[in-house]
Amino acid sequence: MSRVHIEKLVADWTEEIVQGTDLELVDVEYVKEAGNWILRVYIDKPAGVDLEDCRQVSEALEKRLDEADPIPGSYSLEVSSPGLERPLKKRADYERFQGRRVQIHTYSGIHGRKRFEAVLAGLDGDNVLLEWEGDTIEIPLELISKANLVLEL
Repeated sequence: MSRVHIEKLVADWTEEIVQGTDLELVDVEYVKEAGNWILRVYIDKPAGVDLEDCRQVSEALEKRLDEADPIPGSYSLEVSSPGLERPLKKRADYERFQGRRVQIHTYSGIHGRKRFEAVLAGLDGDNVLLEWEGDTIEIPLELISKANLVLEL
């Protein structure tokens, strides 16, 4: 099974696990680091996740993974918070975090650049709106390679 298929399968299972709770799946990564495979699942909730949230999701997910055994070889499972600079992955994230400072990277240049740090002004159709350098600019969702919140001190 490919990395992408593993991430999709684990995302689907995690969505089922958190359904009916105030938890949400933020992201799933299956990556190789220092020669070891790591399956990372990031969860969040409005008040922030705690150790008990992570433990419950981890145990439920471990059970599904052990039963189905979709991943050949050894790996480590990590379930955690996405952190203060959480990634923006879903359309709803761009609406939920409107008014917050974000950093966005694009696949190709827009306004002569590929990296923006600005205030998120929401969504308009399939475009993310940013308040950037005194103007509102639009970035098509399909051109965003990476987006995350910026920690404001």
